[in-house]
Amino acid sequence: MTRSHPGSPSSPSQNTSTATLTDPVRFPGAASAPVRTKRAFVLLLMTLLLPGSAQVVAGDRKLGRIALRVTFTVWAVALLLLVLALFNRSLLLALLTHPVASLVLIVLLLALAAGWALLFVNTFRIIRPVLLAPGMRPIVAVALVVSLVIGSGSLSYLAYVLNVGRNAIGSIFANGPALEPVDGRYNFLMMGGDAGDGRTGRRPDSLSVMSVDAETGASAIISVPRNLQNAQFSEDSPMREIYPEGYNCGNECLINAINTEVSTKYADLYPGVADPGAQATMEAVSGSLGITIQAYVVVDMDGFSKLIDAMGGIRIKAGGWVPISGGMLPGSDSRHVKPDGWIPAGEQKLNGFQAQWYSRSRENVDDFARISRQQCVQQAMLKQLDPATLLSKFEGIADAGTKVVESNISSSQLGSFVDLAIKSKSQPVSRLTIGPPDFDPGFSTVPDFTVIHERVRKLLQTKADPKAGAVQDDSLTGVGQSAPGNGPQAGGPVSTRVAAETPSEDFTPVTTRPDGQPITAAYLNSLYDIQDYATLELLLANNGQCRPL
Repeated sequence: MTRSHPGSPSSPSQNTSTATLTDPVRFPGAASAPVRTKRAFVLLLMTLLLPGSAQVVAGDRKLGRIALRVTFTVWAVALLLLVLALFNRSLLLALLTHPVASLVLIVLLLALAAGWALLFVNTFRIIRPVLLAPGMRPIVAVALVVSLVIGSGSLSYLAYVLNVGRNAIGSIFANGPALEPVDGRYNFLMMGGDAGDGRTGRRPDSLSVMSVDAETGASAIISVPRNLQNAQFSEDSPMREIYPEGYNCGNECLINAINTEVSTKYADLYPGVADPGAQATMEAVSGSLGITIQAYVVVDMDGFSKLIDAMGGIRIKAGGWVPISGGMLPGSDSRHVKPDGWIPAGEQKLNGFQAQWYSRSRENVDDFARISRQQCVQQAMLKQLDPATLLSKFEGIADAGTKVVESNISSSQLGSFVDLAIKSKSQPVSRLTIGPPDFDPGFSTVPDFTVIHERVRKLLQTKADPKAGAVQDDSLTGVGQSAPGNGPQAGGPVSTRVAAETPSEDFTPVTTRPDGQPITAAYLNSLYDIQDYATLELLLANNGQCRPL
């Protein structure tokens, strides 16, 4: 019998050793230059797509197995989050917005990013760049950096974005118990304030209630004029001790004055309340509309333009020209000097400065035209704050939000409200204004709160038909437009006006004068020069018409 010697060609141990040493993946020394280059790119791709796999096949197998376990665990968690996004979005949003859960997630993302970066460095060592052709070494190095940015960099940026959002939530929203729906709805008071240096409390320029069905997300906007008189405080309001018959101290007691008065005189009635003026205003709107408002959001109008700019502007269709107001005419308390600029009629993209003036200007028109424009701007912001805009401009939006927004909404409930807002975007919006076009112009001076309560009740009981894009309810006679002196408070007929997009979705912008000549900024300015306010009021009468695009 012939024995095989260890050094003979037929030795099994030598065959195994030879196969191992010539394996180009683990031992690239004997491989050709093209094979080494291909190996380098394959190992980088493996680390990018399946972190740890490059170490298992070509490096430290123990490290690779640990990394693969982490990778598969992360994939499982990501799959679970995807399932939550599809079937329980509110729970997912609650986790992402919870202060503790979001902090834990940020720390984990940073740890994963660091671990992934170390794997890329280890992969580069396994590649052994000295074995590569000189011309390929910088190319492989660049590929490593690009892969590192795509992988580890993406996780780091996601952690950064989550931290920005977490800080914004902490700055804007309150700590406190979660809110419960009342009669199946959440009611939020939106206030546009004009706080400034030397001013105590905000004087809201705009007051509107956003009422949202807690299950479907169907929403309604109820606008309250800032000059509403004799506002009724809710039964649980401390201000009922001061004004048991309503806020009725005369022509100075407009609803928008409550914030400042409470902040300066009656803050002690609200111990432990962060913003007594805003709380009292919310109670006045609650009592006046006959509904329970659970929370408020205050937007500082002086910083409002920052939020619009952070979004990249808003798109609207404007019914008429809107002046960017200048100062008051000397000796007059109602007329302005020539405007500093104009926002034309027609389809427009407004930046923050323009959107602020579009929402606030009431020159040559009444407050109710401005209210209509404010409603339109609110809808445009909601409509155009889509996921793509939010993700691409998140940092700027969050930063602007911390400067201009204040709310007593509990941060612990923010996730469920965001989910509700997402549902609302696909639903029609019904509206009611406590003034024209739904009530007579003088109604806010001597309001009938019984009528208001009934109109609000009918509005919120209405069921929306998404296919029709409008609110369907035969009982809504009296919840719509009224001509001056011919509204429900006057006993006259009214027409239904609670549609998905209003005012007047198919209106034609006023771009020409009665003689057919085009309206221009120069022509409008010339009317100011000759103080022809009658023509100005005629040409600007439709500037309350607006539709978000």
